[in-house]
Amino acid sequence: MRLALFLTLIFAATLPMDTFAQTSPMELAETWDKHHITSKFPSDVRHADLKVYLDKLRKLGLKVDEVGRSFADREIYQVEFGHGPFKVFMWSQMHGDEPTATSALIDMFAYLQKHRHEGWVKQIDEKMTIRAVPMLNPDGEELYQRRNLQNIDINRDARDLKTPEGQLLKKLRDDWNPDIGFNLHNQQSLTTVGKSNKQATISLLVVYGDAEKTSTEGLERNRRVTSAIVSALQKFIPENIAKYDDDYTATAFGDNFSAWGTPVILIETGALAGRDEMYLVRLNFVAFMTALHVMADGSEKTIATDLYDHLVPNSSGLLYNVIFRGANIVDPVTGELSRADIAVNAQRRRAGFPAPNYIREIGDLAGSYGTEEYLADGFNVVSRFTSIKVGELAEFMFYKKDRSVDWKAADLEKQFPPDAIFSTGKWIKGDRVVPRKP
Repeated sequence: MRLALFLTLIFAATLPMDTFAQTSPMELAETWDKHHITSKFPSDVRHADLKVYLDKLRKLGLKVDEVGRSFADREIYQVEFGHGPFKVFMWSQMHGDEPTATSALIDMFAYLQKHRHEGWVKQIDEKMTIRAVPMLNPDGEELYQRRNLQNIDINRDARDLKTPEGQLLKKLRDDWNPDIGFNLHNQQSLTTVGKSNKQATISLLVVYGDAEKTSTEGLERNRRVTSAIVSALQKFIPENIAKYDDDYTATAFGDNFSAWGTPVILIETGALAGRDEMYLVRLNFVAFMTALHVMADGSEKTIATDLYDHLVPNSSGLLYNVIFRGANIVDPVTGELSRADIAVNAQRRRAGFPAPNYIREIGDLAGSYGTEEYLADGFNVVSRFTSIKVGELAEFMFYKKDRSVDWKAADLEKQFPPDAIFSTGKWIKGDRVVPRKP
């Protein structure tokens, strides 16, 4: 008896550690740090770059198929992993300028394939078959725009099916009838958690299939799975998770997937000041892996839904990229001064392109927030090129109030060099001259 016990212990000691280990959110994040194969910021990933990533997945042994073509005849691909009966379907970038999840899906498949014989990954392989379309709208992606080349929002084409991309998405669902869907998007970077000043870095929604929000067993499961995702993400962004707007949209694919029998979880990625796009890919990787893990090992069945149910709805209109508080705005024609707050937002652009910054609001912005705020009350502020008006480029020169300046000078910037210059969303002169609000 003792010999048998001894041999059992010896055998157990020789097994890989993660055969029995549970995977924590921090371990998942560290896994992404060590093993991710994506190398570009998601917004810089073109269709040609996606094909390079997919070739890497093929070389790892993953099933990668062309499943359709876009309106401009670009290839649309599907990746597959696993051999189990439970069917998971994921799709990303149906809006061309919403790219974060595309890179996260590539990293997810690469890791699953490389570690398919180890512990919890083996369990996913045996229990699930996962299919994903990483870039549904390659034409929109090429132009970095929301709509396809027919100028149609694919995510509002679930009923009319006027787009080849929408037709393909419905066919992939109908032909396979998956058990769960993950609809993967990006939301505006200045979306907030409720009426707070916290960016909604991730917003989540269990998507119902009708306006009455009729529950099903699959939707209840999705509430539990989404609670697991919230729990995992709280380790990284505890104050930056929100619930996405749950208004029913009759023409949207997520709502219709749920109505057709594939209950959907929506994941919308926003932004987080001070963190780059790859950090957001990392968060998506953690979210995806967490969801797969709890479904594969069955632990989702006992997860309480409180974390999801108590998420604060997201909001908009309260947050700006930058606010200059109490600026003394100079009228370059009359030289007159007016005191006001100035709010500035950056346009969405690929990471590799400079993003133009525009003036969004001027006035008393006491009820609004900036991801960065500066105390400009000690400075006179003038536009570098035009005037300080809503809609104009945010190109500012800052002069300390005690300086004597001829505001009507023909070449103001040259004749009276400013103490600080804010251009293209950053300080190109005088960084830290204008104090940042604590």
